[in-house]
Amino acid sequence: MREPVFRGAATALVTPFTPTGEVNYEKLSELLEFQIAEGIDAVVILGTTGESPTLPTDEHMQVIAKAVEFVHGRIPVIAGAGSNSTVEAIEQTRRSEDVGADAILSVTPYYNKTSQQGLVAHFTAIADITRLPIILYNVPGRTSMNISPEAAAEMSRVENLVGIKECNLEQVGAMKCLVEPDFQFYTGEDAQVIPMLAWGGLGVISVMSNVIPKDTHDLTAQWFAGDLQAARTTQLKTIPLIKALFSEVSPIPVKEALNILGWAVGEPRLPLIGASSATKTLLRKVLQEYGLQPRS
Repeated sequence: MREPVFRGAATALVTPFTPTGEVNYEKLSELLEFQIAEGIDAVVILGTTGESPTLPTDEHMQVIAKAVEFVHGRIPVIAGAGSNSTVEAIEQTRRSEDVGADAILSVTPYYNKTSQQGLVAHFTAIADITRLPIILYNVPGRTSMNISPEAAAEMSRVENLVGIKECNLEQVGAMKCLVEPDFQFYTGEDAQVIPMLAWGGLGVISVMSNVIPKDTHDLTAQWFAGDLQAARTTQLKTIPLIKALFSEVSPIPVKEALNILGWAVGEPRLPLIGASSATKTLLRKVLQEYGLQPRS
């Protein structure tokens, strides 16, 4: 029986940058301390929210290594190590294991795409070179590539392909019918935490938890404790915030929200740009209505 990588809420952490565009490692440490203090269950470093496509491999690995150092074993560190090049994904996975990551989040190939059997071959080749558990990342809206239930079932028989971050909720039921019983499901959609938990999922890999880690953790904890009404109340409270955090391409709004709250995480790297004035106005309004105030 495969043990879950985590159960509850994991933050897909933003990557903070200095005003001149370098990674701000001091701020990265502060963000991680905040997440841990607020009770988050795991952290994903350099997923989509961390702007992984804009970090060259050596810088990518340095960020993962620093995150592992800062966290120091207190919660799982899941390294974003996917690519549309299998060779590159293997290299990032091997180096993530070398620097002490606890697990890998590996996205489907994008742009060049592939067949379903190509997906199986791609992820199996990555799994073959590491002992780390790998969570597949299925986000068709970003990649134009969907993992079918049948391909997921085949991959679930590979020991260290342990689960999936699924953003295509409508196929979760079909997947659950086909995959191995200990294959783990996490949602990548903040507004669909309860639906995924109702399907038997183990939690969420979240954007909103950059801003509200305690509430995101509590939402899953309430569900697992059997307090379904409290979980529904928490989920519903988050909906206006989620809409604002995805009012532009993520992670543009979540970085701006953190900046409004005093975290000074910098602007995204090109080709992403800073939030529009309309988005800034919306975020200030929604954050205030949620009860969030800038850091003192």
